[in-house]
Amino acid sequence: MKRVLLDKLIAWKQKAQRKPLVIDGARQTGKTYLLKELFGRQFNAILHLDFLENPALSTIFADSLNPRDLIMNIELMTGQVFNPDTDLLILDEIGECHRAVTSLKYFAEKAPRMFVAASGSNIGLLNSFPVGKVELHHLRPLTFHEFLWASGNTALIHAFENQLNSSAAHAQLLTQLTDYYFTGGMPEAVASWFELEGSSILQRTQAVSMIHANLIDGYQHDFGKYPGKLDAQLIAAVFTHIPAQLSAVRNESVKRYRFKGVYKNKSRYADFENAISWLHRCRLALQNYPVEGCPKSPLAAYKKPNKVKLFLFDTGLLNHMLATTYREIKQQTYEYKGYVAENFVQQELAALGIEPSFSWGSARAEIEFVISNDEGKIIPVEVKSGRRTRAKSLQSYINKCKPHKTIKLTGTQGSPASERAHIVMPLYYAEYLLQYSND
Repeated sequence: MKRVLLDKLIAWKQKAQRKPLVIDGARQTGKTYLLKELFGRQFNAILHLDFLENPALSTIFADSLNPRDLIMNIELMTGQVFNPDTDLLILDEIGECHRAVTSLKYFAEKAPRMFVAASGSNIGLLNSFPVGKVELHHLRPLTFHEFLWASGNTALIHAFENQLNSSAAHAQLLTQLTDYYFTGGMPEAVASWFELEGSSILQRTQAVSMIHANLIDGYQHDFGKYPGKLDAQLIAAVFTHIPAQLSAVRNESVKRYRFKGVYKNKSRYADFENAISWLHRCRLALQNYPVEGCPKSPLAAYKKPNKVKLFLFDTGLLNHMLATTYREIKQQTYEYKGYVAENFVQQELAALGIEPSFSWGSARAEIEFVISNDEGKIIPVEVKSGRRTRAKSLQSYINKCKPHKTIKLTGTQGSPASERAHIVMPLYYAEYLLQYSND
C-alpha cells in the first residue's frame, strides 16, 4: 500500500547527516507498516522495538542514553546485530517509554549519521519532547489519491494525477470518491475493500463496517487511559458527538462548536476544552476556526479558541458513526452528504499540512474554507456536494471582500482550464487546492 509520506522518508535517508525521524498519527493509520514494510526496503536490515507490545524493552534506556551504549544494550536484549551504517532502528510506540523519547536528543547530537526512526499514537500528549532535535511528520488516514493507488487502476490514477477534465474520467473518479466516502482512509478498511473486489457488495460493505466498528471500540477504549474517570467520559462524549455537532453547525448556521446535549450539566467551552485538546493532539479530531469580516494573512491571527468547529479525522468512520449505508452514499440523496463532503475536504487539507483550517461567516452566509496562497492572498473555497453550483454565500463573500479568485468544489466536472478567476473544481481534486490558489 503506497503512501505519499514515503518520498519524504527516502529524502531523509539520503541526507549526509540527519535528526531522528518521528512519525506521529492516530492509532491504526499505518505508521508501523510505513516504517517496516515500505521504508524498511531501503535498508539492509531493520531492528524493531515496540514498547507497547514489550514494555520490558524500556530497561534498555534505564541507565546511559549514549547512542553507543544503547545500541550495545539493544543487541544484548534482542540478540540481533545492528549495523549503524546500513540498518534502520525503529522505536515503535515510543511514547510508552519516556527515556526512549529523551534518547532522541542524544541520537541527534552524537550519532547524526545513524538511521533512527520513531513512531507513536500518543506523541501529542507527551509532557516533554526533544523539540528541534527530530524531524517530525504526521501520518493521517489514506488520502483519496492514496486510495486510488490502492485500487491498482492505472488508467484512473493517471487521469487523476494529470487532473483530466473529461466526462469519462469524471464519472469514474466520482464513483471512486463515493466509495472512499464509505471506506474512508484507514488502511485496514481500504485493504479489505480492494481485497474483496470479486465478492458481493454485501460482503465488502459488511467487512468494512466490522473494521470501522472495531476501530471505534478501540478508540473508545483508549479514552480510558486519560487520567480521571470524568475526563475519559468527556473525551468519549465529545468524540461521539462530532457527527451531530457538524449537523447542528451546518443546518443552523452555527459559527462554532456547540456543546448543548453533549454532557450532562456542561455547556461551556471551558468545560470541554481539555477533551477537545486531547482529541486534537491524538489526531482524532480536526479543527476549523470560523473568522468574520474580510480576513487577511495570517489567518491564525483571527483564531478564537472558543469558536471552533470539529471534524472527524476519517470520513469512513464518520459515515459509520452516522449509520449511513453504502447505498445512501452512492445515491447521494441522504441528509448528511453536505458535511460529509466538507469533512472530506478538511481531511485533504490536513494531509497537505493545513490544519487547523479556517472558514468564514457573515450573518447567515458561510464559506466552508478560506485559504491563504503563497502571496498571502485569501481565497474562499465553497463546498457543494451535488451538481448545483449556485452559491449565495460565495456571492456574499465576493460582494463584501472582493477576492481576486474564488474556488468551488462540487460534484460536477468543473470549469475549463481557461477560467482563472472563479474556478469550479470536482470535489475529488481537493488535493490540488493549493496549486489552483497559486496559479
